[in-house]
Amino acid sequence: MAALFVSPHPDDFRSLLALVAAEFCSSRPQTLTEEPPASLNARSRPTLVLGARDGDAVLSGASAVSWYLADQGKRAGGDAKQQSQVWQWLSFADNELTPVSCAVVFPLMGMTGVDKKLQQSSRAELIRVLKVLDKALEPRTFLVGESITLADMAVATAVLLPFKYVLEPSDRKVLTNVTRWFTTCTNQPQFLKVLGKITLCEKMVPVTPNTNPSANAKAAIASPDGDPADATANGPPKTEAQLKKDAKKKEKLEKFQQKKEMEAKKKTQPSTEKKAKPEKKELEVISYSVPTAPGEKKDVISPLPDSYSPQYVEAAWYPWWEKQGFFKPEYGRKSISDPNPHGIFMMCIPPPNVTGSLHLGHALTNAIQDSLTRWHRMRGETTLWNPGCDHAGIATQVVVEKKLMRERGMSRHDLGRENFIQEVWQWKNEKGDRIYHQLKKLGSSLDWDRACFTMDPKLSYAVQEAFIRMHDEGVIYRSKRLVNWSCTLNSAISDIEVDKKELTGRTLLPVPGYKEKVEFGVLVSFAYKVDGSDEEVIVATTRIETMLGDTAVAVHPDDSRYQHLKGKIVLHPFCDRKLPIVFDDFVDMSFGTGAVKITPAHDHNDYEVGERHNLAFINILDENGLLINVPPPFLGMKRFEARKAVLQALKDRGQFIEIKDNAMVVPVCSRSKDIVEPLLKPQWYVDCKDMGKQAADAVREGRLKIIPDLHLKTWFNWLDNIRDWCISRQLWWGHRIPAYFITVSDAAVKPGEDMDGHYWVSGKSSEEAREKAAKRFNVSADKITLRQDEDVLDTWFSSGIFPFSIFGWPNETQDLNVFYPGTLLETGHDILFFWVARMVMMGLKLTGKLPFKEVYLHAVVRDAHGRKMSKSLGNVIDPLDVITGISLEGLHALLMDSNLDPLEVEKAKQGQTSDYPNGIPECGTDALRFALCAYTSQGRDINLDVNRILGYRHFCNKLWNAVKFAMKTLGDDFVPSEKAQLCGEESVSDRWILSRLSAAVGVCDAGFKSYEFPTITTAIYNFWLYELCDVYLESVKPVFSKSEEDGTVQRLVCRQTLYTCLEVGLRLVSPVMPFVSEELYQRLPRRRPQSDPPSICVTPYPDTEEFCWHSAEVDRDMEFVMTVIKTIRSLRSDYNMNKTKADCYLQCIDAATVSLVQKNSLQIQTLSYSQAVIALTANQAVPGGCAVAIASDRCTVNLMLKGLIDVEKEVAKLTTKKGDLEKQIEKLREKMAKSDYKEKVPVKVQEQDAEKLRQSQTELEKVKEATDNFRKMM
Repeated sequence: MAALFVSPHPDDFRSLLALVAAEFCSSRPQTLTEEPPASLNARSRPTLVLGARDGDAVLSGASAVSWYLADQGKRAGGDAKQQSQVWQWLSFADNELTPVSCAVVFPLMGMTGVDKKLQQSSRAELIRVLKVLDKALEPRTFLVGESITLADMAVATAVLLPFKYVLEPSDRKVLTNVTRWFTTCTNQPQFLKVLGKITLCEKMVPVTPNTNPSANAKAAIASPDGDPADATANGPPKTEAQLKKDAKKKEKLEKFQQKKEMEAKKKTQPSTEKKAKPEKKELEVISYSVPTAPGEKKDVISPLPDSYSPQYVEAAWYPWWEKQGFFKPEYGRKSISDPNPHGIFMMCIPPPNVTGSLHLGHALTNAIQDSLTRWHRMRGETTLWNPGCDHAGIATQVVVEKKLMRERGMSRHDLGRENFIQEVWQWKNEKGDRIYHQLKKLGSSLDWDRACFTMDPKLSYAVQEAFIRMHDEGVIYRSKRLVNWSCTLNSAISDIEVDKKELTGRTLLPVPGYKEKVEFGVLVSFAYKVDGSDEEVIVATTRIETMLGDTAVAVHPDDSRYQHLKGKIVLHPFCDRKLPIVFDDFVDMSFGTGAVKITPAHDHNDYEVGERHNLAFINILDENGLLINVPPPFLGMKRFEARKAVLQALKDRGQFIEIKDNAMVVPVCSRSKDIVEPLLKPQWYVDCKDMGKQAADAVREGRLKIIPDLHLKTWFNWLDNIRDWCISRQLWWGHRIPAYFITVSDAAVKPGEDMDGHYWVSGKSSEEAREKAAKRFNVSADKITLRQDEDVLDTWFSSGIFPFSIFGWPNETQDLNVFYPGTLLETGHDILFFWVARMVMMGLKLTGKLPFKEVYLHAVVRDAHGRKMSKSLGNVIDPLDVITGISLEGLHALLMDSNLDPLEVEKAKQGQTSDYPNGIPECGTDALRFALCAYTSQGRDINLDVNRILGYRHFCNKLWNAVKFAMKTLGDDFVPSEKAQLCGEESVSDRWILSRLSAAVGVCDAGFKSYEFPTITTAIYNFWLYELCDVYLESVKPVFSKSEEDGTVQRLVCRQTLYTCLEVGLRLVSPVMPFVSEELYQRLPRRRPQSDPPSICVTPYPDTEEFCWHSAEVDRDMEFVMTVIKTIRSLRSDYNMNKTKADCYLQCIDAATVSLVQKNSLQIQTLSYSQAVIALTANQAVPGGCAVAIASDRCTVNLMLKGLIDVEKEVAKLTTKKGDLEKQIEKLREKMAKSDYKEKVPVKVQEQDAEKLRQSQTELEKVKEATDNFRKMM
């Protein structure tokens, strides 16, 4: 077993890093806090001994040890790229964070010996480094990939001490992303086990010093892989030279202490420094308070609040949109039947279950669907997005049954069928509107006047019609087959309601109705005696109780071991049943003994064997899971109690062989958590063979398109091998099957059997059915007695006809003629077969038409760790909680109202605490929608981190501020031109931003057409943030700062350009962010106030025909200009010229580049904060005293420094830095030159050392170059 030697010091972050990494290993090393044995030649702790005490199997130092452990736990990066990124962050932790963290923290801990260069301004430097980290974390949950890696462990442990002792609440407000990430990491179970609960710093005060602090400080800073606790403990006796060296150090430390005391005195004297700037306020919550009646237009006259607030922005708009009829296809036209040259767009919502509330998966569906709907509507198409809700048979019945039992102590049987159904309707009317409320909060532009519920009379009539037509045609038929049976629900359930629980071996699982957990994951072997001989046949099973229903033993026809048993029988030990030995190809000769027990009535494979060999089908379970058709003492036992009894009885008879662990999959009912039993039941089935072929052919022939096409394989695999569909459900809530069993009171007609389809008739009423029955048997109606089937139809049956039942089918209605077939079906790929395929099959069967032309399947939403959303994990999030924000306590409270058992509640609470330690911040609807669309990459699941949605709220704030600034710039008297067009007087900046706007229009248009939502959001984000705000608005400030007389034409053109960017930019973002775009758009003046549409949601979406100003040449020139600007900014940063303007000489390679620079000189001057920009040809001399940098092969930047900075001071600083770098390079070279370096040092560490050396050498060259430049000025 591996041994990990770590320091006992509680704040030794390097040992803590190794311990955290060890927690992620499947096989944790033994942890020891003693010194490693001298024989190991270990340099420091942590040290990892991998095997026997062998020097080659020893890793020493935090980086090497933690890398090895993280790699073992698959936390060192999933591929080469991620591994490189992990190394980059390890380097950042070692070289950037650790020295400055120690320099700040160690003095507080009473440690001395800290490098004085590091200590000076160390706190400010720490904040600077952490801001770099904060920026990197802004779009991420973790540093590398979508889960914790060694990068997170290393950086988190490096900032552990600052978070505990230094970073006060005000610091953490500035470092929101770092704080969020740090608390997420340290609340993971592996971190908690090592670190315990971290208490964040409230006030920076001295900490009680630890043992030998001085040595700790020196050791930790001196060596990146050092161990503070190891620096002095158990070391060898010191030599005379070492003692002299210590004396010198002591003298230096005393001087350092005196200097500290002097600084402390200075602090007590009156300060002459400038006051610190007030801290930035957090985004405040602003409410809309102007009295506005529901449906009335929101006040847009009052000034906009200072900052964006979702509460303010999202108030009042939706009721106005709804009242104005913007979401109805009739809006703006006399009749929906009138031809529309722009076309028709129709899509129906995947009807959510009436039982519950929406989660983020539904939010993704609706964000995509509403964005598409709004885009089509803005394109002028006759647009309908039809809402609806599913009655959710099993789910709703379970909810109401639990409610009945909880509140009244009654079962549904106590109430009776009719009263129970009334109870469900009452529940639906009270609770069923929550989903519609959530959809409205999400901004979904549904036509609510057309909302449908699958149990409404219109849809129920369509369901009856569909069943009757298909039954009369023989497509629906009666049969007795195995079904998925839930004993708790007393009903068959569909495959989608069966969860596959994978077990690796013996496992105890809770089962409803049993006090003790039940054993699964074992294989029991027992013997059957061969009749008439002493021989026995050994078989094995994971469900030993089912042997009571065995009717045969099967072996492979080619198995030589059993050839002599052909025609033989074995004897059942508990009854006089004789079981034939049958020979069948399905048997795997290599598994177990090669002999298999056959229980046709309780196993799907055995059922088929039973059919092939005409075996008896003995059902041993009733609907409640009690044993029937078995001998005493098993008769009437519960199935899993019988499991124990049968096992004991076999042992008593000496026929038990063995029991061993066995990996298996246990089917669990997702609704009741009961173990699903295969059970023989007479049910109604749909013959899917022909319908499945038609649905598959529709895709093969290109009549139906499935996007993305990676799902085609699944589509064809299902439909080409489709089985008949069981549509019976033993429930009360749902569409009762309109089928009647016929009894004829006539001696000439023999009594019928339940399984004989001739004695079943269907009809919309008993009268209609009676007439059909009388006609069939050629008797008078009064001789017919009918019994309606008690069962209801599978919920997917009514969902399968949803695209046309909502429009009144089978009746010919206007809506059916106009909107069926629909345009698009958008849904998650997880219900491709259960819903999409069935809609296609039933649409073709009942209407002769495909229900839609395209199917777009979005990914499944998972949590930030890639886990499926599950209530028991605590990761199911209500979108409204993301929109409005919720505390951790609030999330916990929601769990208490759920149906989870206490153990699951506790587990879910832990999940919530780990993922949302500070709760969920208020993000707003627009930010949530934008984030969901940005995540939707075709063909992969989405790991959604709720915290990242907050970043898009900041984007909304950027939009807000940009429009506010622009409106102020435009002025109250601004009148936009009637049409957006070029006038020929546009400046370079105007021409460029209009080119970028046109490019964004083109990208968004193509993105919507191809369902590439991340492409759309990226184009919008880049245009607003990086092009309009960062470049254009900054570059035109000088234009508006001139006096009115100067540049009047330029100012007018600039205003028109700015207005076009705002107006078109808001229209671009409107389908994805409807609220903020409406709020800001309503504040802009109109081009044609009398005829322009009243809302942005019915304003035309920008198209490439109108906005055709994209110029590759303009973009190319601007790209060059921005490269020059970035180079100047970089130079200014290198020389700390944050507030000083300098002249900039740009030496160009040719006349064309000179011309380009001169043309853009104002822009370069403004954006680079330069005093003046002078273009020079290659032959013109550059004045002395400039810092030089190459912008591109066409231009060199020369920044005038002479007279602007203290040259001697800069040279002194650079000389010191040069010396430090040379020492660092020398130390690395010595390390790498050692004879055993290549053999003993891990390859990854060698790569890291090589990268450090390369970086240091590059930095040294820059320092030398800068020093030479400064010396020329002296």
